[in-house]
Amino acid sequence: MKRIDDKYLVKLVESALFVADSPLTVQDLKQTVLSHYQIGSKRVIGALEQLQHDYQFRGVELVKGAKGYRFQAVSQCNDDLALLFKERAPRYSRALLETLALIAYKQPITRSEIEDVRGVAVSSYIIKTLLERNWVKISGHKEVPGRPALYVTTKDFLDYFSLPSLAQLPELMPLPTTS
Repeated sequence: MKRIDDKYLVKLVESALFVADSPLTVQDLKQTVLSHYQIGSKRVIGALEQLQHDYQFRGVELVKGAKGYRFQAVSQCNDDLALLFKERAPRYSRALLETLALIAYKQPITRSEIEDVRGVAVSSYIIKTLLERNWVKISGHKEVPGRPALYVTTKDFLDYFSLPSLAQLPELMPLPTTS
């Protein structure tokens, strides 16, 4: 095994993250571009932290999502960067976003439980869209008559919303009390 100095380690990790077509974990880096170097996870994490520091005032930032580390444009530039893309970002209905929020906060949850909270039926189109986007998946079936599917969010959901884990979801606002 070869040794690697810190400067080259940071440069190699940065290069790997830029050319990778998906986020990379510390293990991914160690098993690919760093596989022939004698290096521990702490040094790789140190290199990632150095990159986060180096990019903190730039137009891109290094973020850690559920699937690993990736570079992305800073959110401050989103509106201006949208002009680069002819295709408009998809608009999601309030019903779809409410359904997704219920799954994220109450998972695992059945369709009928979602309907009970929302007070209206959940369209098959909404569930199909969430499944196709791979934001939710069926994690099993509830042990009640009819064995309804239990829905949970996926790592793709976390990555799309730049969340490393469900613990980073914003806190729910308290419900207003009625007198």
